[in-house]
Amino acid sequence: MWVSERPGSRSGATSFDGDGSDHDWTREGYRVSTEKAALDEDVIHRFLEGSYWARGIPRAIVERSIRNSLCFGLYAGNAQVGFARVVTDGATFAYLADVFVLEEHRGRGLASWMIECVLAHPDLQGLRRWSLATLDAHGLYRRFGFQTPAHPELLMEIVRAGVYSGGSAT
Repeated sequence: MWVSERPGSRSGATSFDGDGSDHDWTREGYRVSTEKAALDEDVIHRFLEGSYWARGIPRAIVERSIRNSLCFGLYAGNAQVGFARVVTDGATFAYLADVFVLEEHRGRGLASWMIECVLAHPDLQGLRRWSLATLDAHGLYRRFGFQTPAHPELLMEIVRAGVYSGGSAT
């Protein structure tokens, strides 16, 4: 289980300031933290540019997404081994994105724990709606109450699949 939550100061500009403090959770040699200064953008970019959902994403876009999101880094010691970010207005809605744990740290329940930490964050309490997109982790997210939309006919989206490769918007 996670223990130890400590306030600090959020570093870097962000459009979501929340309560302005960083939060940390620790478990069995791992730590989840919202401290942006601790994020290893090389690790994050390297993973995301090879992922099925952000293949080829430019580093500048990753950096901008981090700046404008509430981010959660997962660390083994000082090495970043996982990541998740939340896009939110801090009042009614949150979108969970870019969740990953590096392969050599999988199978230890770390993704579940990181999502538990995300959902426990004080700035994300009382939101009316959470959303996410996944190709292969439905079972993981269902354990936390996510489900397929009851009324998908109410939802719409714009998908620009080729935007990172210079392809056409489809």
